[in-house]
Amino acid sequence: MNIYFLVGIKFILGILIMILQIHILGKHEFSVNTPLNQIQNYVLGGIIGGVIYNTSISILTFLIFILVWSLVVIIVKLMINIGFIKSLVVGNPITLVKNGKVNVANCAKVGISAEQLMLTIRTEGLDSTEDIKSAIMETNGKLTIIDMKSSAPKFPLISNGKINEDILELIALLPPAKTKHKKEPLKVLF
Repeated sequence: MNIYFLVGIKFILGILIMILQIHILGKHEFSVNTPLNQIQNYVLGGIIGGVIYNTSISILTFLIFILVWSLVVIIVKLMINIGFIKSLVVGNPITLVKNGKVNVANCAKVGISAEQLMLTIRTEGLDSTEDIKSAIMETNGKLTIIDMKSSAPKFPLISNGKINEDILELIALLPPAKTKHKKEPLKVLF
């Protein structure tokens, strides 16, 4: 079989499988830059790039490789909604600054130095950590900063069927006139 024809067929099959993954998992999955998505893309690129030019690997073998990898990715994405698997694979948001106080242990845990933290704070237009109500390292590596002057944070109270207690704490930090149902039970919020 002509080498160019073989490479062309493998390339077309690789693109079709990627399109299939996009349709199964959704376009948003491929636009989000999480460590899991980066690993998935590296491996997929390695499979397609490494196998496509190797003439000793048949089209059927290539198709089996890429289908097995796609199945693994789809299973992991479906299992990601299970709590302990999500925290293992994707991680959880981590609070770095709360009420102006820096949690040094959490900063070390996520690998952010004092200089990096202050640079991000300055780019948000703030001068000091004392101006911050909360700074949260998100699972995608971005730092979300809520300053002391901001109104109620725009985060979901319930995520994947579980109450987000960190958000409830942020709401409790608002002045009493802005919080609703402060003295009523928690169930009134829902």
